[in-house]
Amino acid sequence: MADTASQLDNLEAELTTLWVTICAIMVFQMQSGFALLEAGTVRVKNTKNILLKNAIDACVATICWWSVGDAFAYGKCGQNAFIGAFNFFSSEADANGGTHWALWLFNWAFAATSATIVSGAIAERLQFKAYLIYTSVISGFIYPVVVHWVWSNSGWLAARRMPCDAAEYEPLISGTMGLLDFAGSGVVHMVGGGAALMATIIVGPRLGRFGADGKPTEFVPSNPVFQALGVFILWASFYAFNAGSTQCFQGCMFVAANIAVNTTISASFGALTCLAVAILLGLPGDIGPVLNGVLAGLVSITAPCAMVTTYGAAVIGIVGGLVYSASSRLLVRLKVDDPVDAAPVHFFCGAWGVLSVGFFATETSTAAAYTYAADWGVFYGGSGKQLGMQLLGVVVLSAWTCTLSGLLFLFLRKMCWLRVPEQVERQGLDLAQGLSTGLMGKCFKRSAYTMAVEHSLTRPSAMPKPETHKLDNSV
Repeated sequence: MADTASQLDNLEAELTTLWVTICAIMVFQMQSGFALLEAGTVRVKNTKNILLKNAIDACVATICWWSVGDAFAYGKCGQNAFIGAFNFFSSEADANGGTHWALWLFNWAFAATSATIVSGAIAERLQFKAYLIYTSVISGFIYPVVVHWVWSNSGWLAARRMPCDAAEYEPLISGTMGLLDFAGSGVVHMVGGGAALMATIIVGPRLGRFGADGKPTEFVPSNPVFQALGVFILWASFYAFNAGSTQCFQGCMFVAANIAVNTTISASFGALTCLAVAILLGLPGDIGPVLNGVLAGLVSITAPCAMVTTYGAAVIGIVGGLVYSASSRLLVRLKVDDPVDAAPVHFFCGAWGVLSVGFFATETSTAAAYTYAADWGVFYGGSGKQLGMQLLGVVVLSAWTCTLSGLLFLFLRKMCWLRVPEQVERQGLDLAQGLSTGLMGKCFKRSAYTMAVEHSLTRPSAMPKPETHKLDNSV
């Protein structure tokens, strides 16, 4: 009997490892979705540059998560509630062996996703060195600290907060469950979207995006096919992103199936809502609002995906579409240039997703997802304390992310490492990227402007003179 029980335990551990590993690989495919979406959105002259940044992002995130990110995020029992400090360079393996590495891979894919969100928001005007620096800081420090707060058993906002000698969970505020963010509307999307928002504000709009009268000029996307395909890849990856957050196999598959259904419903209602808003405003029924509406619904349902009914998922998707439409137009009115609408989709819809838990979470679904239920949504008989906890989480995550990323981008601007020179931006970053061999070794020593000047001296026809060059927004 003992051998049978041991074999069953091993089987359960192996099935959990398989489930989490497969989901991690699918979440990593978000990199493909972001790459296609951003490449299809930017102008042709910046396509290779944005693809390079997306490729490098995964590699930088790997190094940061392996060296310090995982240690800062989870630490070990008994460490402080602010940041972990254990398993640097992944030097210690969990007793579960393979399960530990599966969870490492899953969380690494999340970290890479959070950092990737920023690249599209500041496309077509950022120096490569700035990209390397901010990607390292986000994936190595800003994001892992938030993970520790919300998802580590030691974190001060965690729903499963449990000191080493405790017999049960001890949330920050009695009568609540801590911050409920099942799959990361706040932890992943608000962090990435908040950094994107601060980056777009500090780096400034692309040349020609806003005229002298303040009216926006629409830049034609280079490839709508890539945009659509990228969003469909992201949609497929969200099933692993959300359902995989169960991080267990036995006893979790019913919850995972419910999560997948809620994810589908919210995405669909978000897309149709954005399309309806565009038509009501007199705009053409274009593919753009539909694609961004899909993402708005997906991001909005990420936090409450395991805790709401299908009706709740529909409402969350509708409101998510409205939040995206309103915030996107607000940023344009404020002359904030976000080519892929990363901040409206990820930051604002992510905040709505966190808040929606306080309205729509049910007692039974919350207990199934977290193994207990201290409070739930006000629309289903909750006390309102959990809604207050969700609001606190939105405020804290916004303050942390926006403050640190804002200081980071201000520092980069002060050092003249942030934005490419005007002439390079007009010509296109792809040309600047190919001006000199050994870019990776020289990008910290020589600016894009210096390389452009050197190139123009040897090939004068390669770069028009500033006084005769006209801005071309069509390519």
